[in-house]
Amino acid sequence: MHIFENSNSILAVYLINMANAQQRNQAMVEKLLGIGLTAERVEAVDGRALTFPIPEFSELSYKLMHGRRTCPPEIGCYLSHVECARRLLRSEAEFALILEDDVVFKQDFMESIEAAINHRNDWDILRLSTVSHGKKHPFRKLTADRSLSIALTREKGSGAYIVNRKAAKWIAEKLVPMRLAYDIAYDLEYLAGLKSAFIYPLCASQDADNTSSIQSVARAYKLPRWRYFTVLPFRAYLEVTRFVFRGARLLLGYAGNMRTPRALPSAKRKSDSSGTSVSTHPASYDPAPVHAVVSPGVNPIR
Repeated sequence: MHIFENSNSILAVYLINMANAQQRNQAMVEKLLGIGLTAERVEAVDGRALTFPIPEFSELSYKLMHGRRTCPPEIGCYLSHVECARRLLRSEAEFALILEDDVVFKQDFMESIEAAINHRNDWDILRLSTVSHGKKHPFRKLTADRSLSIALTREKGSGAYIVNRKAAKWIAEKLVPMRLAYDIAYDLEYLAGLKSAFIYPLCASQDADNTSSIQSVARAYKLPRWRYFTVLPFRAYLEVTRFVFRGARLLLGYAGNMRTPRALPSAKRKSDSSGTSVSTHPASYDPAPVHAVVSPGVNPIR
């Protein structure tokens, strides 16, 4: 657990690590100590050790929506992230930093996430890394170098991110059984009325040693070309709704940041009981905060 002094917010840190990847675990422990964090190790689910079918995985939906045969490594990764969300809900922490074991941190990582937590009303899922290169649109300045930003297109990867308890509850309850790869599933927060944002430029990067035990084998589980008849319409639906919902949030964020304060009322003077003239002009003016709101929709993966 880590406590931020300025806000007294409690951050749990979970590190997903395979039982046979001790070297990766040790490397991550050292990197975390270097930025002042310690993590609770979450032993990754070994998908190859599972006996299918299992209630946490929908084989038919996975084929129709994701276009792949049952891929044990991908299922293990998914269930490992769900376990992290469940651990947050069992804890007293307000947030959880969830990490895979191939993450590298920028020098200002802690400063950046603390600044983002100070703006906690702007997000439920805070993404810190990605393996995609889509444009991120800033809507709130955090530090001299980084801003909260929104991606209007799909972003892959789940190497480093923070969730609040509301998002953790959604992941633990609504994203099970598994129907998609995890980095696709948790990128659909807008369909559940949740908010996500990136810290951008990114304050963490993934795949430090250029290897991925999942992606290296996942392609072998793709179904024949007929899968496009179901996968492509579903993906098109996701792209359109993502653009609409997140685009609306972005516009609201821009509007809030560009709003100019109302004119201060004219100063009036009156006499107090001693006859001294005093001003009734307000000493200061603090405009009402503007929060982006996303209307909840129907989650197609539930």
